[in-house]
Amino acid sequence: MKEIRLMKGNEAIAEGAIRAGCDGYFGYPITPQSEVLEYLMENRPEERTGMFVLQAESEIASIHMVYGGAACGKRVMTSSSSPGISLMQEGISFMAGTELPCLLLNVVRGGPGLGTIQPSQSDYFQAVKGGGHGDYKMIVLAPASVQEMYDFAKLGFELAFKYRIQVMILSDGAIGQMMEKVVLDEQLPRITDEEIKKKYPWATTGKTPDRERNIITSLDLDPVRQEKINIHLQEKFKKIAENEVRLEKLMCDDAEYLFVAYGSSARVCQKAMQLGRDKGIKVGLLRPITLFPFPYEEIKRLSSQVKGIQCVEMSAGQMIEDVKLGANGKVPVEHFGRLGGIIPAPDEVLNVLIKNFIKN
Repeated sequence: MKEIRLMKGNEAIAEGAIRAGCDGYFGYPITPQSEVLEYLMENRPEERTGMFVLQAESEIASIHMVYGGAACGKRVMTSSSSPGISLMQEGISFMAGTELPCLLLNVVRGGPGLGTIQPSQSDYFQAVKGGGHGDYKMIVLAPASVQEMYDFAKLGFELAFKYRIQVMILSDGAIGQMMEKVVLDEQLPRITDEEIKKKYPWATTGKTPDRERNIITSLDLDPVRQEKINIHLQEKFKKIAENEVRLEKLMCDDAEYLFVAYGSSARVCQKAMQLGRDKGIKVGLLRPITLFPFPYEEIKRLSSQVKGIQCVEMSAGQMIEDVKLGANGKVPVEHFGRLGGIIPAPDEVLNVLIKNFIKN
């Protein structure tokens, strides 16, 4: 039976993890995502489902606890905000090298450094391009609502285990802190140890048909074998790029101009689009839901239709590089962003589009 609650985004993903059958959460408090850990502690999921919740001594400790849980085939996750995710990069790269599935949440705040606790989207490069060392990628989901914060917990675990990959939910302080109605579905059972042995033969041993060694360490000093592993990873990333692109389009069928934005910026652009339509400006919105894989092909298709693309981010401009790759020079692409934790206003976004493409 469905249940409806009014929840913060951070609370919604915590509840989503419980109901998705999460086995363990290991985290450390940092604004603006501390409510994830607080909600889990308060709701005592160990009594509801047996889920284990621990506040680690640091972000570095928490990601390596996730590493250990994932190596045993468990559904495990952590959450943090920008500086905390930076501290986790070594562990994330280790997990990429061992192909261990997990769920990561980054509720982005402004930087660089400690910066501000206000919302930002300046961690795009870190998430999408692989912030740690080595040639690796993660699946990156970008929620634009509290409902999606809840939904992406389940989706994230599904994708993580389907591809044996790390899945990052790239949110921001606004979505993490805002309150909206959330429709909750029924509790999924946690997978048993016997089911893990049958479904995930790599768990604990790390041995798989395509890898001849125990991969839990991720260390291999033989360059020939290491190249084979890297080629295998690149083939997996290519398969994900071909099959897992997710996006939302609004009023794009007749659009002459296009906003491209994700997360909180997409919500702002949706209102800016409506204001533009009221003025007779045919503007649409493409919202990437997966930042990796990125919707290059749809942007390429729309580039043949529109006169200009406005990329809107709460950053100095990071996603715009991928938007330009998709547009492939067919149409002008401009960036507009606010920095330091400032969320742009819809009329501000529309006025920049008019200045860039119409009055010029």
